[in-house]
Amino acid sequence: MKKILFPFFTFILIAAIGCTGKGPGKKELNAAATTAPDTGFTGIKKMMSGQYVVSEIEFKNGVRDGLMKTFYQSGQLRTTFWYVNGLRQDSARWYYQEGQLFRTTPFKNDTVEGIQKQFYRGGKIRAKIGWSKGMRTTFFQEFGSDGKLMGGYPSIVSTINDEYSSKGIYRINLDLSGKARDVKFYRGDFTDGRFDTIMFKQLTTIEGKAGLVLKKSTTPGPGSIDVIAYILTPLGNRYLTSKKFDLPYNDLK
Repeated sequence: MKKILFPFFTFILIAAIGCTGKGPGKKELNAAATTAPDTGFTGIKKMMSGQYVVSEIEFKNGVRDGLMKTFYQSGQLRTTFWYVNGLRQDSARWYYQEGQLFRTTPFKNDTVEGIQKQFYRGGKIRAKIGWSKGMRTTFFQEFGSDGKLMGGYPSIVSTINDEYSSKGIYRINLDLSGKARDVKFYRGDFTDGRFDTIMFKQLTTIEGKAGLVLKKSTTPGPGSIDVIAYILTPLGNRYLTSKKFDLPYNDLK
């Protein structure tokens, strides 16, 4: 995830940050809040949607500084963010509509940095997900409602169609072990352990399957290629796994 600054009048979108898991809310507010531009205001601004308060934001000299809170239509607290001189810092918090803590997300200078945590309504840990410089890392743990660490996630499996000698084509067919089908495949490798999508090429995936078609060229190619799978888990999070493929020919691209 790249570093993004959110203006306060689009605060509703904040709830989608840094999480690929399912959020706790059942309905989204479609608020069209209006307010005067900041002109050195210091204090708390309340944003309204009709008769409902949807957020309270602390300002200092016209800049968000302090606690920001958003609310469900019921009035129950939905999220909290801590700002220092306009930048999100420390841990943001998301809450279920019933009031229990759902997720905490660590921020450093407006960028997700550290271990994001999710919780069951009863308070037990649900998941721990690693972030670095606003991007996912490979650190990933999910826990059952009994507190036990979950495992058995799908891995990348493949078959090869080698038509190099006849057509100059070498095809790698990609699939997942098990029955998982909600997956995105990418060609590329992690950048210092981070899932940086700018560095990847997303592959066309149909019903959980994708393919890499490499062709004979007139210049040397890589000796191997890497593939990353971005897999939806039963708890609604995204699990990352990768696989390296050594190539039998030195001119494939």
